[in-house]
Amino acid sequence: MIVPFVLTGTIWGSTWWVITGQIDGVPAAWAVFYRFALATPGMFLLAWLMKRSLRLDAPGHVLAAAVGVAQFCGNFLFVYHAELHLTSGIVAVMFALLMVPNAFFARVFIGERMEPGFLLGSALAIVGVVLLLLHEAQTSTMGGSVPLGIVLTVGGILSASIANVVQANEVGRRIAMVSLLAWAMLYGLAADLVFALVTVGPPVLPTAPDFWLGTAYLAIIGSIVTFPLHYNLVRQIGAGRTAYNSIITVVVAMLLSTLFEDYRWTALAAGGMALALIGMVLALRSRRIKSVKVGQATQLRHEVD
Repeated sequence: MIVPFVLTGTIWGSTWWVITGQIDGVPAAWAVFYRFALATPGMFLLAWLMKRSLRLDAPGHVLAAAVGVAQFCGNFLFVYHAELHLTSGIVAVMFALLMVPNAFFARVFIGERMEPGFLLGSALAIVGVVLLLLHEAQTSTMGGSVPLGIVLTVGGILSASIANVVQANEVGRRIAMVSLLAWAMLYGLAADLVFALVTVGPPVLPTAPDFWLGTAYLAIIGSIVTFPLHYNLVRQIGAGRTAYNSIITVVVAMLLSTLFEDYRWTALAAGGMALALIGMVLALRSRRIKSVKVGQATQLRHEVD
């Protein structure tokens, strides 16, 4: 399991930097549309090759539409626009805090208790991210608005979290994940098209080969390949342990920003990064321990029964 674990974290870590090439002279809305125009048929093909049923009932289509609009439209539109204002690695670090709204929504909607270790780790991670953002505001040479980039990134995080919570209901649990993703991408693609036409106008077709190579990488490697790897890891080693690959994602994203975006490290940035990573590890460790305890309790109940 070590190879898919490292591979998934590394690929997702690289996608944040690849996005910067997709929004260089190309409207972000159309860049998102092109990515999923390529990824969507690939996901349907993958579902067919895996022999997963693509037939959904009405509640299934409603769920797929909700996930698609939140994840493959809202989330990615927020992210692509955020990277016009923030270093890609910083957006990746902020997104690693996705576990916080996920836990909050789980608490609100299904009553799942948040462990003290998770709260402490999340608080440390948030402080670390704040320090990184202060450094970004002081040193950024991107010419955008750091506060706007923060707002857009938070919008992307909340959209992704909503998609996570929505798909975890009973309707979602009875649909093969790859089938749900295929239909969700299709609905998200339709929403992306409408948004691009309304906000930008007619399609802008880039001619640079690098743009289309980047689009292919994000669609095929960053979406079609990694999603099955990720969910297979969840089945094999559990969601708690799989979540640790977000640490690899953050490290790779920041490394690429340092190498290719001229990210400048200072004591403030280094301290913020250290706090963010330590906090993430503490929070993830707390959730993994909780998952193990829940699993052991469930097994005990089965044995008693």
